[in-house]
Amino acid sequence: MPGSPHSDHVPIRLTRRGRAVVVAFAAAVTLAALWATVGPGAFAGSRESRHGPSRPARTVVVEPGETLWDIASAADPGGDPRRAVQRIMDLNGLGGDPTVHPGQEIRLPAG
Repeated sequence: MPGSPHSDHVPIRLTRRGRAVVVAFAAAVTLAALWATVGPGAFAGSRESRHGPSRPARTVVVEPGETLWDIASAADPGGDPRRAVQRIMDLNGLGGDPTVHPGQEIRLPAG
């Protein structure tokens, strides 16, 4: 009935918390759909799903007179030594200091 007080519906207004819940729900649904589409290994950083099983990381001991550049060049002979040095520094937590000392154990990136 046009004249009844129940015919004029007030539009739903969402509070800030309500909007946050709606956005979080939409994000969860989107992530679940992506996960179902590409598979669980894609988000875990699994190299096994894309490139086969990864090789285990190796460890080398720094010899006297050896530099990180020497180690990186030997570890990845066909690759760019600058990239290999950066990967080794990141893996070993060397920060911005590429200095290594004789007897120090250095982990080499797998792959």
